[in-house]
Amino acid sequence: MIAISTDHKRIALNMGLTALGFFILGGIFALFMRAQLTSPHGDLMSNQRYDELFTMHGSTMIYLFVTPMALALALYLVPLQIGARALSGSRVALAGFWIYLCGGLVMQSGWFANTGAGQAGWTSFYPLSNGTYSPGVGQDLWVLGVILAALGELLVAICITMTIARRRAPGMTVLRMPVFTWTSLVSVLMVVGAFPMLILAMLLLFIDRHGGHIYSGFTGTIDYQDLFWFFGHPVVYVMFFPYLGCAAEAVATNAHKRWFGYKAFVASMMTFSVLSMSVWGHHMFVTGGVTNGFFSFTSTLLLVPAGIEYFDLVGTLIGGAIRLRVSMLFGLTFFIQFLIGGLTGIFVASPVLDYNAYGSYFIVAHFHYTLFAGSVFGFFAGVYHWFPKMTGARLREGLGRVHYVLLFIGTNLTFMPMFVLGLDGMDRRVSRYSQHPGWAFLNRLETAGAGVIALAVAVFLLNVLVSLRRRELAGDDPWSGHTLEWATSSPPPPLNFERPLPPIRSYAPLLDLREEAEDRARERERGAASEARV
Repeated sequence: MIAISTDHKRIALNMGLTALGFFILGGIFALFMRAQLTSPHGDLMSNQRYDELFTMHGSTMIYLFVTPMALALALYLVPLQIGARALSGSRVALAGFWIYLCGGLVMQSGWFANTGAGQAGWTSFYPLSNGTYSPGVGQDLWVLGVILAALGELLVAICITMTIARRRAPGMTVLRMPVFTWTSLVSVLMVVGAFPMLILAMLLLFIDRHGGHIYSGFTGTIDYQDLFWFFGHPVVYVMFFPYLGCAAEAVATNAHKRWFGYKAFVASMMTFSVLSMSVWGHHMFVTGGVTNGFFSFTSTLLLVPAGIEYFDLVGTLIGGAIRLRVSMLFGLTFFIQFLIGGLTGIFVASPVLDYNAYGSYFIVAHFHYTLFAGSVFGFFAGVYHWFPKMTGARLREGLGRVHYVLLFIGTNLTFMPMFVLGLDGMDRRVSRYSQHPGWAFLNRLETAGAGVIALAVAVFLLNVLVSLRRRELAGDDPWSGHTLEWATSSPPPPLNFERPLPPIRSYAPLLDLREEAEDRARERERGAASEARV
């Protein structure tokens, strides 16, 4: 049965489809929130209901969509890209999927509690999340759901890590692993390093809520935030790196060039992963509980590896035979829009500037330009790139372009005005706001943009449905891919490869074969020309 298969591809598809379902649910929550904020004193819902929607929107997107979708992509593609026939610990990964699914259902079950779903925000800062300020079973279900979801994702990450360590094909050294595999590796290493801290923080919170007095006996919020943000900042890169890999693979394939500056890119990934574990305190500048100078320095230092990635992108495009397929459009836009999120990250990495922006809509805009305008566009680049490998059929390019245009317009219409509102002083996490000049107009623009995003997602789902019902067969390698997943059938067989793997002499083994064939053809042409002259 598909639901209990230990084939890594089946587990990955189940996890990915589950995450996609939660993405749609989280989007519905966002639409209700935006409807409430269309006017300054919206009366669509109470403050409590808005707080619940706010909590569950953020929690669903971060714990149940962006992170598990990144792991699902890695679970499907990494064994194929490294030439492995199976996943290490496949039963553990299967258990991880089911634990994650149960966690998501437990978290969402809070809607049916008498006290409502969690109301303390997706971060559940203490003491707002303790038994006094968030009483009732709804918040307990939220905490338990986060624990289960994080545990399931941790198990999946461990299996991916072990697969990369133990099951690479002969010739597949670590410096011959594809770009996507490297981005997945640094992500799962951060999951293994940071997710136990989230589980610990939530376990202690659950005990505290039931009379344990774990946090309340100390400095309260600072202690909880130290634990939470030690997870919370690395997870930003867990939610970014695999989608960076998706965009990079799509760009390189559509440019018909190998990814430029591979070793520098790998070094930047490793530097990013190390630094990501040392910047959590920049979320706490205003608390006075961290050394602001140190965390400001490490946060700003992230610019160096980030800059390398953009140089690699430009180097890949220069001189390439570029095809603007839908995957290429999403991949390029990922880099452009994430740049907005990254540059505004420099702003909030400065304590002095962060004091002004903290708690405002500027932070909301920054966060969404990294994770929605960035990671979600990278996700769709990967979907359009690898959909033929997973299903054997192409997605429709025409519908894909409509999807891209709508999502691009909707994303920027929704999140760009938030920068203006934040700099003008509008607080985030509020269900009603003052009748400040211009605020209502910008909020209406954001609500309209959210509607356009919903329409874009509907077009994408229509594209998937049409493409599966009326298949345009793609063949095993429709894009002239560079990496080993394109060396097997589409979709791949249970053990991934039924024919011998090609020689692995670089991180783009199939491109090596084509270049060698082209070199031989040119040599034959030169030989024939020489014989003709003689």
